[in-house]
Amino acid sequence: MVTKKRILVVDDEQINLEFFDVMLSKLGFDVRKAENGQEALESIRKLRPDLVLLDNIMPKLSGWEVTKILKTSPEYASLADTPIIMFSALDDVKDKVEGLELGADDYITKPFNFAEVLARIRAILRSRELVGQVENREKRIVLGDKTIDDLVAVITTITKSLANIMLSTDLESAKALAADASATIQALNRRVESLKIETISLRNEADDLALGHRNSR
Repeated sequence: MVTKKRILVVDDEQINLEFFDVMLSKLGFDVRKAENGQEALESIRKLRPDLVLLDNIMPKLSGWEVTKILKTSPEYASLADTPIIMFSALDDVKDKVEGLELGADDYITKPFNFAEVLARIRAILRSRELVGQVENREKRIVLGDKTIDDLVAVITTITKSLANIMLSTDLESAKALAADASATIQALNRRVESLKIETISLRNEADDLALGHRNSR
């Protein structure tokens, strides 16, 4: 079952909240609403949305203030990468620049076209999904590299131990130990080679995903 992407819509005008609720819910999004900046921060902490549609001019806390707190406050450090699309009736370039420099991922002026908003929502969500996939593969690469190092260390230890044992035991016992150790070493070597191939594949996938992310921006 595919988990719905959760979008938090923040606006002090009820008509805008209802509009986005209806339109985005029809498209399969899990829509949540907040009516002011303070409520937005509380909802972000509680709901951990995949994306926030944030009006700029609101009571209590403006969209700029919400964005600044979310992106810089230690209290919200684990949520700082939450993507934000800021809405505003302020269409001056300096207002857009300020919103983007504070950390908003996009800035849309009112009145807006819903088709454009939807396209930007999907583009940002897809971009974040690609980033997540790259990070997942990078973690698996690190784990694979560590496992390879650990296995090589085990093989080295077995080889050294076997050499010492063979010097201090009778010939028949030494032959039996050598056979057992050889089988173990061969199995470990096969696992090492398998992990190397898997790691190379993961690196290639991560590179392809990173390229796709750059091209989608």
